[in-house]
Amino acid sequence: MESGRRSLAKMMVCRLWMTISKALFAEFLATALYVFFGVGSALRWPLALPSVLQIAITFNLATAVIVQVTWKASGAHVNPAVTLAFLVGSQISLPRAVAYVAAQLAGATAGAALLYGVTPGDIRENFGVNMVRSSASTGQAVAVELILTLQLVLCVFASTDSRQATGSPAATIGASVAVGHLIGFYFTGCSMNPARSFGSAVIVGKFEVHWIFWVGPLTGAVLASLIYNFILFPDTKTLTQRLAILTGSAEMEKTEGEEPQKKETQSNSEDTEMESVCQVA
Repeated sequence: MESGRRSLAKMMVCRLWMTISKALFAEFLATALYVFFGVGSALRWPLALPSVLQIAITFNLATAVIVQVTWKASGAHVNPAVTLAFLVGSQISLPRAVAYVAAQLAGATAGAALLYGVTPGDIRENFGVNMVRSSASTGQAVAVELILTLQLVLCVFASTDSRQATGSPAATIGASVAVGHLIGFYFTGCSMNPARSFGSAVIVGKFEVHWIFWVGPLTGAVLASLIYNFILFPDTKTLTQRLAILTGSAEMEKTEGEEPQKKETQSNSEDTEMESVCQVA
């Protein structure tokens, strides 16, 4: 009896780890591709300087593609601000959120490093590092990043909420990213994503005013989560349920519930096969 319980516990831990590891790889891959294509569109080639519209469209399409590819594997956060918003809204556990952010930062660094490696030296310059325009103050930059991220996170919640929408959220989230770039590019180069800013900054070693691209987006994400989950569309989770989600125990309970169901399905399948054999005989 004891050995059976241990075997079941090991199986559940293994299943949970496989699910999380797949999600982490999806976040790593998605963020790497997002940075590679997005930052790549902003590189200043002498013969064809990029327009704001070109950059916005590229970020739009890149976002739509990676969300379509990874949203069922990990939720396609691709952004520490989005992950924080889901954490505040009790839709993800703290351990998973920390792991997601680590995967996103690693993916952003990998994507930026790959882009840096294939870009000619005379094109790299600032390499898409987010900077505050000379005519804007740091306070204005923080406020702009806050507002841009707020609208993005609200769009993410609305597009992925099963109560409000069905189907893939790729197009709507991509459009939200494009809107942010059309406005925000003139202020800060438009981050809305601390990982996107982090990847470029790490590769070229430029961290001037880098804090803006953490404080602004993260604050905007928290406000958006509070607005959506507690004002616009409040859910009915109790404090106990929220604590269970925060600590990750809810994920273990879900895994425990899936295991007996899987065994029952397998048993029913075997019974059906046996009945078919008997009928043939």
